[in-house]
Amino acid sequence: MEHLRESIENIMYLIGAVLFIFGIKMLGSPKTARKGNFYSAVGMLIAIVVTLFDKHILTYEWIIVGVLAGSLVGAVLAVKVEMTSMPQMVGLLNGFGGGASTLVALAEYYRGMATYQTALQSNPSLTLLEHMPYQTTVSIVLGILVGAVTFNGSLVAYAKLQGLISGNSIRYPMQHPLNALMIVVTLVIGALGVMDLNNQWYFLTVTILGLILGITLVIPIGGADMPVVISLLNSYSGIAAAITGFVINNNMLIITGALVGASGIILTDIMCKGMNRSLMNVLLGGWGTAPAVEASKDKKQVVVKSVDVEEAAMLFDAARLVIVVPGYGMAVAQAQHAVRELMNVLEKKGCAVKFAIHPVAGRMPGHMNVLLAESNVPYEHMYALEEINDDFRNADIALIIGANDVVNPAARHDQSSPIYGMPILNADYAKTVIINKRSMAAGYAGIDNELFGFPNALMYFGDAKDAVSKLTNELKSMNN
Repeated sequence: MEHLRESIENIMYLIGAVLFIFGIKMLGSPKTARKGNFYSAVGMLIAIVVTLFDKHILTYEWIIVGVLAGSLVGAVLAVKVEMTSMPQMVGLLNGFGGGASTLVALAEYYRGMATYQTALQSNPSLTLLEHMPYQTTVSIVLGILVGAVTFNGSLVAYAKLQGLISGNSIRYPMQHPLNALMIVVTLVIGALGVMDLNNQWYFLTVTILGLILGITLVIPIGGADMPVVISLLNSYSGIAAAITGFVINNNMLIITGALVGASGIILTDIMCKGMNRSLMNVLLGGWGTAPAVEASKDKKQVVVKSVDVEEAAMLFDAARLVIVVPGYGMAVAQAQHAVRELMNVLEKKGCAVKFAIHPVAGRMPGHMNVLLAESNVPYEHMYALEEINDDFRNADIALIIGANDVVNPAARHDQSSPIYGMPILNADYAKTVIINKRSMAAGYAGIDNELFGFPNALMYFGDAKDAVSKLTNELKSMNN
């Protein structure tokens, strides 16, 4: 009977793992992303229900209450949270995963110590090491540490993105040596805890130091690096979950945590290349990143030319290829639907419209793709940086909406710039560049954009949604 139960459990875990893998594969395309999300959620539900029922952790009533309460909270958040706040939301969810891993690891430590006393009564020769082998205790220490770093790091990322604290890089004296020292001390204390399980203070100290490291490793990262941080913290939460799987000997948690951790690291590496950062640079809290303020010392006066809606409409009326570069400003203004309408009008006039998506556009990976997909922009119109950069030379207009750092030519030649070496979209190569912004304020990296003063650049000031709508209406009136 026990063998049958384990077989059924493993089959259900296998089904859940397959659903996860299919779900992640389907997330690779906006067309199948919703189904991929659904399949992954079903896989997670199977894993949770099988685990809770098998381990007899809770009664059926409490399991059902938990599923309903979690589903309700998730549904409310999914409906209420605006697309512009999704990066913060993702950051918080990463933190919840890390916090849960820390709590489970701590609970497993105290549970193991308590059950040891009970086991001694029936087997007086049993040693603590036999009851809690190194594999378990090392996993507990790592689960506490990675989970705590993820939890507090995610809260800091949330606070930065939400504007509760400065989104810029926050640095302090001896930052990197102190971080390195703290990491070493934490690992040493963790090792002492593994060798002396009776002293709970080792484990509590690792928890506290992990929470502090979560702050000190993330708070120096800011500016345009925030999407990379979100991706990295997502990977951390997966790694913490996988370690927790070893702690409680749950294969499903190991599989899902490893999938999330590995996919997060791969995505982080892709985004690091997109920002010309090394992965180690981000892991160590912006090591080697030039402060944004240094780039503004030799600030140059830029003379810009502005354009009104009528002049802009005349340019678009004659265009045959328009490449739109969306950025966070489009997200803030909720202008994606207005942009879609502009695309429709231009296509009716025989003008081809493409969307150029930089790997770190917005505040989280895939932010622009999600927004455009929400407004039903066909996926075939969205191009990654390497796919479209050569097309800018043939474009009549490059329309930049709320993007800044990802089109700044300083990244190619200004070695003092914090974005030097970052691959950018070659919007400045288009015949005409029209930049929609509300003001001349610097982008998220805190540096000015020399593109604004280029001879082929025209500033089209205004809120993105309002400005694009006016432009579309003007184009429509020109056709009547």
